[in-house]
Amino acid sequence: MMKKTPPKAHLVGIKGVAMTALAVYLKEKGYLVTGSDVEEKFSTDPILDQIGIRVLHGFAPQHINKDINLVVVTGAHGGATNPEALQAKKMQIPTFMHGRYLGMLMNDKFGIAVSGCHGKTSTASMIALILKEAGYDPSYSIGTAFINNIGPAGHYGQGKFFIAEADEYMTCPLTDRTPRFLWLNPKIAVITNIEFDHPDSFSDLAEVKKAYLDFSQKLDYRGTLIVCLDNPVVADMIDKFKSSRVITYGFSPTSDYRIEKYFQSGKTSFVAIESKNIRLGELIINVAGRHNLLNALAASIIAQEVGLPWNKIREYLKKYTGCNRRFELIGQKNNILLYDDYAHHPSEIKATLSAFKDWYPDYRLTVIFQPHTFSRTKILLEEFVSSFIKADDVLIADIFPSAREKFDKSINSLDVVAGINRLRNNAYYVKNQITALKLLKNKLTAQNIIVTMGAGNLNKWHPSILN
Repeated sequence: MMKKTPPKAHLVGIKGVAMTALAVYLKEKGYLVTGSDVEEKFSTDPILDQIGIRVLHGFAPQHINKDINLVVVTGAHGGATNPEALQAKKMQIPTFMHGRYLGMLMNDKFGIAVSGCHGKTSTASMIALILKEAGYDPSYSIGTAFINNIGPAGHYGQGKFFIAEADEYMTCPLTDRTPRFLWLNPKIAVITNIEFDHPDSFSDLAEVKKAYLDFSQKLDYRGTLIVCLDNPVVADMIDKFKSSRVITYGFSPTSDYRIEKYFQSGKTSFVAIESKNIRLGELIINVAGRHNLLNALAASIIAQEVGLPWNKIREYLKKYTGCNRRFELIGQKNNILLYDDYAHHPSEIKATLSAFKDWYPDYRLTVIFQPHTFSRTKILLEEFVSSFIKADDVLIADIFPSAREKFDKSINSLDVVAGINRLRNNAYYVKNQITALKLLKNKLTAQNIIVTMGAGNLNKWHPSILN
């Protein structure tokens, strides 16, 4: 009997975290996977190397051949107008944008979708770890390179659950402005919070709210929507969500699941959870920040919804220690520690810096921030300026432009520096790595946290900072 040739998938823009997660999923499902992307080093490169996926540098029609059965395209690098996407369509190879294809995968499973302007990755990662530890072998596709105690953030499992990070950003900036999460049809959905973000995708908060209302309607009549009542926008919309069953959580006393109290011992938080005035028990959380207490509660509610008892949820959640680029310790020398964090929205920055002050109250906090996208920096400039209030020194690098936007000379990092200095006079513009290193040498103290922050490529500076 002849051996059946496995199907072949090609991913355009494979180095992005969501695309790499999909690549791992498809590889584990039995596909031969190739991909293309820019030559620049990404945090996902080691994962792609480890699982033996060949990455072609650049984008060219000749990368597409008749042996390919499936092409999936990222929204960056031209999206549907990328030369490889156009060639695949010309050759009548099934070709999908990433958001739409993720929805197709979810349709085959019991879908769990985690949405929200912030906290998606951490919450989805916690759910994946809990269900994996419980023996459910879930599938998942999450927007980070790897999850501690699990591995790569993509997995094809034999179980019935599929966990996806549900992104509100548009499907393809050039051809399809549909929010990506509207391609998903989950059985359970989470909304961690709603704020104005992605000004290149939404004109105002009203548009963002409409997108989330539309997302809530993607649940079928038996579906469950889990929302954080602490977020004022969510609280304002609570009666408008179209779902047969809405569960609320938070610190709010009117939440269905409430964080009654918590205390911290070292780097561990002990959180008492109450539901309808009945004490459910305690959660033990080994990641920093008040925001992560909420993420952990959302993940725990989902685990309970699919049948896990509270004592098991507590046992499994204890093993969660974070994921790539979320409060990630890069290295340490004596009492000087280098961290990296993906925070790139003012609310995320505030929450992350508060978490550092909770964990390291006696340390000086030095932030190296790289603003992400001209549009976000311009629209949210005043919010960015006030978000660094807990930092002792703030080094601002040049804006990292998205592959999906054009240069905008009306905004730059000097505007951010000037704004911060009007408040606290502790911000510095760093044109490059050399400038940053000189400043660090003059500013660092014996007990110091350095955190590189943003959605760009400051990870390239880590070796020099450590040296």
